[in-house]
Amino acid sequence: MRMHQRMMQAKGANPDETWARKMIEHHRGAIETGNILLSRGSDQQLKAMARKSMAEQQKEIDELQTWLRTHRKAA
Repeated sequence: MRMHQRMMQAKGANPDETWARKMIEHHRGAIETGNILLSRGSDQQLKAMARKSMAEQQKEIDELQTWLRTHRKAA
């Protein structure tokens, strides 16, 4: 729910910036759900998948923030 709210609030000056901002929030939501699985889940295979996914999500957040900075948008 929180991810959806943050995605809906993420806006930019043009479609490119808006997309980048919404995707950052989407990836942050995926990391949050991964953290829930890591703290409460019991299946080690799923936890390994969550760790891998979380690392990939963070990499994409970093890339999108770099794009925003490169295009003179506050990350």
